[in-house]
Amino acid sequence: MPPYWYAIRTRSRHEKLVREQLEARGVEPFLPLVERLRQWKDRRKRVAFPLFPGYCFARFPLSQRITVLATPGVVQILGNQDGAIPVSDEEIGAVRRLVESTLPYDPHPYLKEGMEVEVIRGPLAGLRGILLRKGTRARLVIGVTLIHQAASVELDALDAAPV
Repeated sequence: MPPYWYAIRTRSRHEKLVREQLEARGVEPFLPLVERLRQWKDRRKRVAFPLFPGYCFARFPLSQRITVLATPGVVQILGNQDGAIPVSDEEIGAVRRLVESTLPYDPHPYLKEGMEVEVIRGPLAGLRGILLRKGTRARLVIGVTLIHQAASVELDALDAAPV
């Protein structure tokens, strides 16, 4: 059975530990991060936080399910009563392209309503997502259906076309 991407629910604030532990066990992890400026009394620093708190993604064949579940910090592999449900390669690819781009992005509540669009120009060309209007700029929401989490990025409204 080929490896698929799965969403893994982690213990609170254990996402980075889970990523490291999965990698040490030979499982390919993906933990999208977002940098935020944090201020303390004496300094300011950029800190990387999980884009989807409480979740990490991993690519593995289902035969490695026990290895993944035995990883410290892992709560469960998301799915239903029939078992684990894979996350589509397109959704993982879209989130990966977003976090690797130079565009500023933020976590965003997952939305089912709204217009599905495809980016036609720029570094995110070809990605599909849900469009939210915000003045003369557009906000594209890229979501992972299974975990009901999403990220949003601002772009020129002319760079997106209806699907």
